[in-house]
Amino acid sequence: MDIDNRRLSSPDRVGGPGTRAWVALAILCFVYVLNFLDRQLLSILAKPIQDDLGVTDGQLGMITGLYFALFYCLISIPVGWFADRTNRVRVLSLACALWSAATIACGFAASYPQLVIARMSVGIGEAGGVPPSYAIISDLFPPGKRGTALGLYNLGPPLGQAMGVAFGASIAAAYSWRDAFLSLGAVGLGAALIVFLFVREPARGGLDTARPVLEPVRATASEGFLATCRMFFSRPVLLLVALASGATQFVTYAVLNFTTLFLMREKGMTLSEIAIYYALLIGIAVSAGIYTSGRLIDWLAPRSKTAYAYVPALALALAIPFFIGFVRAPAWPVAMVFLAVPTFLNYFYLSPAVALVQEEVQPHQRVLSGALLLLVMNLIGLGLGPTFLGAVSDHFRISHPHNSLQLAFYTLIPFYVVAVLLFLALVRALRREEARSGVAL
Repeated sequence: MDIDNRRLSSPDRVGGPGTRAWVALAILCFVYVLNFLDRQLLSILAKPIQDDLGVTDGQLGMITGLYFALFYCLISIPVGWFADRTNRVRVLSLACALWSAATIACGFAASYPQLVIARMSVGIGEAGGVPPSYAIISDLFPPGKRGTALGLYNLGPPLGQAMGVAFGASIAAAYSWRDAFLSLGAVGLGAALIVFLFVREPARGGLDTARPVLEPVRATASEGFLATCRMFFSRPVLLLVALASGATQFVTYAVLNFTTLFLMREKGMTLSEIAIYYALLIGIAVSAGIYTSGRLIDWLAPRSKTAYAYVPALALALAIPFFIGFVRAPAWPVAMVFLAVPTFLNYFYLSPAVALVQEEVQPHQRVLSGALLLLVMNLIGLGLGPTFLGAVSDHFRISHPHNSLQLAFYTLIPFYVVAVLLFLALVRALRREEARSGVAL
């Protein structure tokens, strides 16, 4: 065991989480903000990058989707396995430094192939960011508090997206899109140092309570890489939550990576207007959705584990008509009003999915299990969502050059339905598992 694993103060062991836990959570959330900011900066600055490098919608979808996701997802698995056996804080610090340096490299790209290589490097670095953080937080906060803590941590994506829109678009409007990559990458290098100096490694499983063994595979799982993978993919609950979340991310990443371009090219917004209004919408609506879902899970899950599935299923079903209104709106002010609702509801899946996986696996399997969750989610969502939408837009642009993205956005509606159905299947799996354990829902 790492020496730092034993350096956990008594306030964090007894009762609620101590001050150190909340400070560490704040730092990890800030790093996640930078993680997602760097990841989304390319889609935020899509219009000036397209004008400068001649990138098509299809190429934009590939570089923000499949190319990035392949490296991000595949590297996250060995990184998760390694972090489960070593100091997770140091892994996170090194990863932050790597993706920040790669973000700076994006600012120097003079062609599409160079930009692809830089973006792949960002994916390699970011692979070591989220899974270790999930496990660190789960060992800093006890059951009953993890949903809220993970909900706060998962504010990183909306805050990163909002700050990326605000600062990235503002810097690009005042200077150039290259300066946005250079300046924000430099901030990430400073954040890596902060993590290394101020976050300590918590004890693995130090705050877990004794739980009944639900399945023999969970009781006999070794610490091996293959054993954890077999455990994850053999349990219907874990597999279904990953697939349902992936279907949801297919929609959310496709929308997220092309909304700025859609609003500018087909709704008439300027880069300066994007920096104000869209940044506020993302920052407020997504943050509220993620935090609200985390609180709902902490309240509802002790009564019934099906809340992990019912909450996102209901939210996604309610989001569909407002998403259609956003796509159909004739001008950007009306479109923004409609967009606020699905932007709030689309992210009700994230905190429940992460909390469920972290609760259902053994402490020594948390980083790798979190990485496997992200592998499935991101290969489906991040890898295929933007790639699909960009290719469809290129297809429609031949016959509908002025509204190709609008038509492409309509094709995302069936994926909303698929996500809802998968979460309902997860409800049934949770009921079956609880029935086998003799715990009534």
